[in-house]
Amino acid sequence: MLTLPGALRAAVIAHARADHPDEACGVIAGPAGSDRPERFIPMTNAERSPTFYRFDSMEQLRVWREMDERDEEPVVIYHSHTATEAYPSRTDIAYASEPGAHYVLVSTRDPDQAEVRSFRIVDGTVTEEEVCVPEDGPVPE
Repeated sequence: MLTLPGALRAAVIAHARADHPDEACGVIAGPAGSDRPERFIPMTNAERSPTFYRFDSMEQLRVWREMDERDEEPVVIYHSHTATEAYPSRTDIAYASEPGAHYVLVSTRDPDQAEVRSFRIVDGTVTEEEVCVPEDGPVPE
């Protein structure tokens, strides 16, 4: 189960809406070993595509180094799907390289409602998990 504070869930949805019709992507970092998402880090989709995302390699290097310096890890890796359901594509599964992370997908296909789902992706196996959203929590940076 992923516990995702309401403020962080709202930040992910807002980023997905802002980048629509292109896919949005980013990370929510948390203290290493805690499985607790705390620090919202929106990133650039280097592909600028409505059907695919890829972190900019230099930005990813900077973000991962910063997490290391802060003794953090990527608790959540998120991206949006602009025209399909919030479920990992074959490409998403192939590129999933953080076995400890929660992969959160947001569908922005409906302008009035955001579908938010979380998955664990390990060795090509996708497992959906419950998302618990407490309304109080840290405010995104």
